[in-house]
Amino acid sequence: MKIVGLIFVVFGLNIFLLFIPMPPPPPTLVGDFSKALFLSHYLHVVGALQVIGGALLLLGRFVPLGLTLLGPVIVNIDLVHILMDPSGLPMAALISILAIFLVWRYREAFAGLVRP
Repeated sequence: MKIVGLIFVVFGLNIFLLFIPMPPPPPTLVGDFSKALFLSHYLHVVGALQVIGGALLLLGRFVPLGLTLLGPVIVNIDLVHILMDPSGLPMAALISILAIFLVWRYREAFAGLVRP
């Protein structure tokens, strides 16, 4: 739980503070996608969701809410790496597996979503 929270807090904060150097976007579809997210400021919304969701996991409070906020972010990360940039797929898969484990661990909180 803590490692997933830490990953999202660090990379979410990096969107705002730029303390991890990022290479320029490549002249490919994923580069165009990244540029559109950045120029539209949509990336700031994603960064805020990452920081808030990651902080909730780090604190161990409201973990189901943190997982709910991070779920769409994780799905989008997976889709970007499946459809546009397969080089990042191993890390995306690892994060997804850890998140699925946490959802399973807190399955009682999510039971109402799948109960008839």
